[in-house]
Amino acid sequence: MRMIVGISGASGVIMGYCLLKTLRQLPDCEIHLIVTRGAKVTWALETNIPYEKLTELADVCHSDENLAASISSGSFVTNGMIVMPCSMKTLSAIASGYAANLLVRAADVCLKESRKVVLVPREMPLGKVHIRNLKEASDLGCVIVPPMLTFYNNPGSLTDQLNHVIGKVMMQFGLNHEGFVPWEGIE
Repeated sequence: MRMIVGISGASGVIMGYCLLKTLRQLPDCEIHLIVTRGAKVTWALETNIPYEKLTELADVCHSDENLAASISSGSFVTNGMIVMPCSMKTLSAIASGYAANLLVRAADVCLKESRKVVLVPREMPLGKVHIRNLKEASDLGCVIVPPMLTFYNNPGSLTDQLNHVIGKVMMQFGLNHEGFVPWEGIE
């Protein structure tokens, strides 16, 4: 399996870190990481984790400015892409096909090659332009997985909430996440 992970400048960059840790545990999962300039700023503001701890979770770290990277071509086959978190700026660019950086170009390539693109948008409340862009991205084939709180599984911590969102993202690729607690129904 070969996955692309994009981390954009929205609040919640720790979600991308947790996703990378989860993907790293999968056997034979090659991870290609793109971290935008805005994400690097947000990383420094929101975490005390050295940036190298993030990048060492990937097999390949691509510069967001390198539009000639391997993942910028459809001939470089991947299983798809996850943008977690996805800023409204990145969402807008993906929805309009404005591939001014590698993260958006990689998403554009995945969409044109009919590969799965999962966006984890971070904004609240959503404005009309955000909702329009989410709908447009969905119409283009993106799967939208907002990091919404869950309660049916009795979460006791932020980690439980993160595991739920990561589990929902992983399900889009037919993958299981051991920290995810599915609904079992009521007998």
